[in-house]
Amino acid sequence: MDDPTEQSQWRPLHELLARMDAEIGRIYTDREIKGLRPSYVRELIQLHLKGPMTITELADTIGRTHSALSQKVSAMRTAGLVRTVPGADARSKKVTLTAKSKKLVELLTAEWQATEAAIADLEAELPYPMTQVVRDIEQALARKSFHDRITEKLQGSDR
Repeated sequence: MDDPTEQSQWRPLHELLARMDAEIGRIYTDREIKGLRPSYVRELIQLHLKGPMTITELADTIGRTHSALSQKVSAMRTAGLVRTVPGADARSKKVTLTAKSKKLVELLTAEWQATEAAIADLEAELPYPMTQVVRDIEQALARKSFHDRITEKLQGSDR
């Protein structure tokens, strides 16, 4: 049997995004910031701007699932960027910034803005902007979901 993963139209996009994230991560490495990942920045900025939130509130703010945010909060806690404190009742916990991450918020905000400016510069060099590609894909998926597209292909291969 041939290895179907040897060919992928999906992999180059994942690899490109991973390389871009790694370049952002180098900003933190250059500044000797331990434990900070580009994927944490949005949550840290939101916690700074809006104050302590439950994992559910933070997940809703970011547009992610509770489960995904719970795992991320655990990793950010391990990195010393957030801590959890008791919430309004015994069942809930609030996620709050640590002193370490409070010191980083100015840099994180500046890095976010610089990243957006760099993306705008990059798009100016491209014949077809990345943001337009995303909008076009979203419109196509609104017409037919990715799930439905994959299911159709699976049904075609079942024959």
